[in-house]
Amino acid sequence: MIFHPAQLSGVFEIDLERHIDERGFFARSWCQKEFESHQLNPRTVQCNISFNPRKGTLRGMHYQAHPYAEAKVVRCTRGSIYDVLVDLRPDSPTFKEWIAVVLTAEKRNMVYVPEGFAHGFLTLEDNTEVFYQMSEFYSAESARGLRWNDPTFQIFWPEEVEVISERDRNYPNFEESSGPARGNRSNGYRENRTADAPFRRAPLPNLPEHHR
Repeated sequence: MIFHPAQLSGVFEIDLERHIDERGFFARSWCQKEFESHQLNPRTVQCNISFNPRKGTLRGMHYQAHPYAEAKVVRCTRGSIYDVLVDLRPDSPTFKEWIAVVLTAEKRNMVYVPEGFAHGFLTLEDNTEVFYQMSEFYSAESARGLRWNDPTFQIFWPEEVEVISERDRNYPNFEESSGPARGNRSNGYRENRTADAPFRRAPLPNLPEHHR
């Protein structure tokens, strides 16, 4: 596997290292030793699948609170998604920043989501399927979420949101539920400001031409 560190500490986009011959290719898609060598959490206790019939389906932004914080490895096994991560680690220099990665079944790329991040995605095609590896068991009491259009984060979404659950649509504003915002240092990211709080967001990914 090929690990690409992202602009947010602890986040990695992971590509397959393909061994190609006349039969096609062979590639390892997960390895405990390789994860440990990059100081990533290799624990996997649950695997989940979400199937989304319609383009424009949004799931997120979800996370679990301590002591059930979870790391995830997310891949798209059919179709494509715009995958978003938000740093919620209070002591992180990138607290409240977000980053997006386009995951596609054709490319077979993955993203590693560390503990302390909210995660969600928007489907870019009909009949999209997503596969998750989880480091922690699901805990309903610890399940938390951010609203996809919370003004604290100003996440860019490349398509209209057509399908979303009532729960995901109605999460309260982060600032109202979590107290005052922390300021962030500027280090060359695209930067915008609201009247109440600064934020930074990582550079946007290169979307396929038909998704721009």
